[in-house]
Amino acid sequence: MQQSNNNRNTGALQGIKVLDLSRILGGPLCGQILGDHGADVLKVEPPQGDDTRTWGPPFRDGVASYYYGLNRNKRIQFLDLSQHEGQQRVRELMAEADVVVENFKIGTMEKWGIGYEQMQAEFPQLIWCRVSGFGVDGPLGALPGYDAAVQAMTGLMSVNGEPDGDPLRVGLPVVDMVTGMNAVIGVLLALHERGRSGRGQLINASLYDSGISLLHPHAANWFMNGKIPQRTGNAHPNIYPYDVVKTSTSPIFLAVGNDRQFRLMCEHLGRSDLGSDERFATAGQRSVNRVELKALLEQLLAQRDCVQLADELMAIGVPAAPVLDVEQALQAPHTLHGDMVIRMGEYQGLGAPVKLSRTPATYRHAPLSEGAEFLGPDAD
Repeated sequence: MQQSNNNRNTGALQGIKVLDLSRILGGPLCGQILGDHGADVLKVEPPQGDDTRTWGPPFRDGVASYYYGLNRNKRIQFLDLSQHEGQQRVRELMAEADVVVENFKIGTMEKWGIGYEQMQAEFPQLIWCRVSGFGVDGPLGALPGYDAAVQAMTGLMSVNGEPDGDPLRVGLPVVDMVTGMNAVIGVLLALHERGRSGRGQLINASLYDSGISLLHPHAANWFMNGKIPQRTGNAHPNIYPYDVVKTSTSPIFLAVGNDRQFRLMCEHLGRSDLGSDERFATAGQRSVNRVELKALLEQLLAQRDCVQLADELMAIGVPAAPVLDVEQALQAPHTLHGDMVIRMGEYQGLGAPVKLSRTPATYRHAPLSEGAEFLGPDAD
């Protein structure tokens, strides 16, 4: 676990100033990622605070864990943007900023006189990242969007769950999070282009487009054969064994991606003949005959310990893993080795997953740390 509360800013985005006007998840996650990598992020919240401050329990000092998970490496300023004083202050902050991130309902900032088109002439270098449910136009344009609803309408729920069960929401806000990551990609692309042109531009990152973009391989399968993808539980629709299989202790996930890995696994299990069996010798045949193959594997693993077997298979080059709960995953040695859990005083959070050799992420401000103005150019 990395402990950090005073790291000097050496991030790749050092010197970039971000005005984070967003709330809930997609926008704040974008701002946090930019902040982790060195950007100076000032988050503006309404007088009552971001809604996610109330999304608990658990709470610490009246603020929910949900908020803590998305708002480190930011300074906070409370402004009422529906009032003239708040609007004027935001204009002043935009004059200093390189990037604005916002996810207001389409038309809200325009109503206040501080929308992108209104500010573009005054601040032509400003990069404006708009996170929205469905974008500005089209049949659903300007409508509000929510992660679970978008999972439902983009087909994600239809392929998630057991074959004989109901469609299920993915157990985390995957659409919101991917939208936040797509917003980061857009900001970085626009910053790179601004280095050539000197001009900012508008970035649109919508939950709907992000949800549709997650449909691989189901979309690719449908494009090719026209068959509507169905739920397959833990199993992969295209390859097998890529599934949870029972052992004598707890379930193991086998992620066998090619013929060589399958043969290695069969040899390790004492059934090398299965590697040449015409029913299972190729990836396509294993996928077609998956029900029969799973039954054979569960017979072979009935006396095996899950963790020991997973370690043995990984050692010979066959991807496999025990199915861990969240606590086990966060306390796993490799999680801690990779600094994927960080601590700043009482605050614990997930570390940055992208590692840069010369300009790594730094963790300089825990959520709710003091300060309400942009930093100076030489500040830590």
